[in-house]
Amino acid sequence: MFPRLKHIRAVLAGTTVLAVTAMTFAGCGPSKSTSDGGSATSGTLNWWSWTPDNDLAEREIAAFNKVYPNIKVTYKKINSDQLAAVLRPALASNDGPDVFTVNASGSHSAQAFAPYAYDLTPAMKKLLGDDWKSKVFAPGANAFTVKGRLVAAEWAKVGAGMMWINQDMFDKYGLKPPTNLAEWKTLCATFRSKGLGCFQEGLASTSSFGTDTLHSLVNNVDPNAWPNALSGKGKWNSPAFVTALQELRTLQDEGILDKGAVGVQQYPDVNNAFLSGKVPMVQMGTWYSQYATNDSLDAALEGAGVPAGSKKVTIMPVPFPDVSGKGIPMTVYSDPDAGQAVNLKSKHLNAAVTFALWLGNTPEGAHVVANNLDEFPTLKGKDVGPQWDKVSLVNPKAQLSVLQAQEKQLEESTAPRNIGMSAEVSQALIDAEQAMVNSSKSAKQVADTIQAAADSGQVH
Repeated sequence: MFPRLKHIRAVLAGTTVLAVTAMTFAGCGPSKSTSDGGSATSGTLNWWSWTPDNDLAEREIAAFNKVYPNIKVTYKKINSDQLAAVLRPALASNDGPDVFTVNASGSHSAQAFAPYAYDLTPAMKKLLGDDWKSKVFAPGANAFTVKGRLVAAEWAKVGAGMMWINQDMFDKYGLKPPTNLAEWKTLCATFRSKGLGCFQEGLASTSSFGTDTLHSLVNNVDPNAWPNALSGKGKWNSPAFVTALQELRTLQDEGILDKGAVGVQQYPDVNNAFLSGKVPMVQMGTWYSQYATNDSLDAALEGAGVPAGSKKVTIMPVPFPDVSGKGIPMTVYSDPDAGQAVNLKSKHLNAAVTFALWLGNTPEGAHVVANNLDEFPTLKGKDVGPQWDKVSLVNPKAQLSVLQAQEKQLEESTAPRNIGMSAEVSQALIDAEQAMVNSSKSAKQVADTIQAAADSGQVH
């Protein structure tokens, strides 16, 4: 347990002193709130985010209400591809959400929405101490601090770099996960002969999920190329990117990538197809672990239109195949995924601060996040990870050890996913992925457009 001030220990014992502390600091940001802050222990809050799923949010809110029963939180889930467009006019009005979730990079980043956010620095110092940055995932603390203001309290990190398979489909036909391009091609031919898809990816115009596939292909060639491009030490049109883009086209040409990717959304299309047994492989990140649990899978299958009582699928993470043939081990790359920002215009600002800090920065809140398996907590400490005895897995014999190993990989990961990436480069990568499966442009031409976006801040 982290060292706590006396009043913080009282909070963890179930009192409401933390909320009073939050109220003490209301209005000390550089911009004035339109509210006097109100009560820190009661109020009605609206929380907008792309994550978690509705059923997981219900669990998190229920756990919060055990400590703060008089703060009512209503959750609104918005597709990540639409969040920025929905948030901006809402926050500019007087009727926006009290709490909204931001990312570390991209269109709905902390940087993009900092003007609308209350400064949480004083409240965070009261909660974790003046050295609070040493007690949380450092990249998140940095990403969510804009011009000296903590505009969001981080509460979750995710990793990517792995694929997920439907183990039941593999077992049915006596197949094993592919480890290289040749095996992947043969495997897909087998699945297609059974009238099934193979590897489905959503590359629709605003979907950034395909970027993880490109990232994995780049890592196959040179694990340093992506972080170097992110930091500006390298180029987005370096040989590793040109090779990886060509390999993306190869996945389609060789019958591995399902056709029509540009017209498909990762959510709900790919997600539903995978969980309902229509395709055996997808690329998702560590957040997909949630569907290894009974409750989350039940909710997802219902959403996918799978008849009640149908057999639940056993999903498993596997290493991304060595497409380049260089023998480079799979790398798990990770980012702070979510931070809770408090709307400066909130009429219940103090209660919003209470909620924003509790979810990711107290052991109780971190446990709820961890036990849902969709995110990994960003609060440091031995007592904040998943409580596996409280997690109900679909197939614990097959899944438990694999998911525990994945948790360890994520915890130890130092390679960045997309942190620091501009919205312009993010969109240029999406456009590049589409071009490689839906045009005749060369990989070099396409890579050059990504670098042009990085150079000029405009997508070409």
